[in-house]
Order: sequence, then C-alpha cells, then structure tokens
Amino acid sequence: METASLLAVCRVHQLLPDASNVGVTAIDKRPAEGPVKVHRLGLTGDIQANRVHHGGPDQAIYAYSQADADYWGGVLQRDVPPGEFGENLRVAGIDATSAVIGERWKIGLDVELEVTSPRTPCATFQRRLGERQWVKRFTDEGRVGAYLRVIRTGSIQAGDHIHRTYVPRHGVTVGKWFSDPDLESMEALRDAEADGEIRLQQPEFGKKFEALLRRLGQ
Repeated sequence: METASLLAVCRVHQLLPDASNVGVTAIDKRPAEGPVKVHRLGLTGDIQANRVHHGGPDQAIYAYSQADADYWGGVLQRDVPPGEFGENLRVAGIDATSAVIGERWKIGLDVELEVTSPRTPCATFQRRLGERQWVKRFTDEGRVGAYLRVIRTGSIQAGDHIHRTYVPRHGVTVGKWFSDPDLESMEALRDAEADGEIRLQQPEFGKKFEALLRRLGQ
C-alpha cells in the first residue's frame, strides 16, 4: 500500500443558519493549525448541531479521501477544499469508502480509529453545496467516505502518517454497505460481530438488515 497521510484536520468554523428543525448546522468545517486533541466523541473544538442524526461514539469522526474530492472538483468545476463536505479528516493514499468495516487506522503517534459506517447524505449537505439534486448525485456515485469511532485518544495534525493496524476478514467495505448491500455481506458482518471480530454501529445495522430481509421477502 502506498503511504497514507492526513492532509488536514477540520473542525467547526462557525454555526450557520439552516432550514432543518434544529435551525443551525455545524457542517462548516475548516482546517486547524497544529495538533488537535482527539477524545472519545471526536475532535476538541468540534461539535455536531444535530445530535439525533450525527455524532456519538460511532460517528465521532468523518474521513473523506482526497481522490474523491478531486473527482467531485472535476464534476462540479469548483474547488473542494478540506472540510467542504463537512469532514473532519481529509486523507490521501487511503480510500475511506473502500475501507473494510471494522478496520483500524493508527494516525500519528497514538491515535487509533475504527471504521464504523458510511456517511448518508442529507438535505443540510445539499444546502451547503448549493447543487441541485446533490443528495441523489452523491448517493448514486457512492463516494461517501467513512465514519470512525475512537479507540485510542491522543493528538493528530496535518502531515501525520496513517497506518492500517487491523483489517477484518469479512471484507465488507463501507461502500458495499452503502451502495449494494446483499444478504451474504450482511450475514458476514453479523457473523463477524458474533465472533468478536468487529463491533457494528447499532441500531443502524439492525435496521438495514431487517429492511434487506423484507425486500427479499424473508
């Protein structure tokens, strides 16, 4: 694997008015200078305005890959700087969407993160970008990035190397879970959790598994 690195660590710049029932959004993330402390619920100095649908230990940090940002920059004919998609980490040399659910990343000297789930685009994201049908376009393309939980706290900063320390054997990626879940992959995840190999984000996984069974008529 090529060397993976952390290009930027982003946290909320300011709360912006939003048409959601919360009334504000913390999606305006900007790169921080120097080391940033990582705690169990994310980055010091960062918040989530809508804590019903965002945040918590299973969605403590959101990572997005530079290669996907470059793709969207070409499609949209505009810059997509770090934090533009509301991400906390802009990464290079590692594909967040292709990360295996449950794989772990060590960043810098001591921080360790675990991939939990894909980012599901929402209307706030669409309003942020100002692009028509953005939720559908982002969903259809499937370049969604990954949420992570914090396994070991510490400090990180732009320029830190990222090392995969653990990749589960089940092989189901964030992108697979988001774009093309099937019974085999969902059962593989459930079995991996039963074996203690991973810890799935709940109740989201259970809801998706039940919906898939209903769709298959089982």
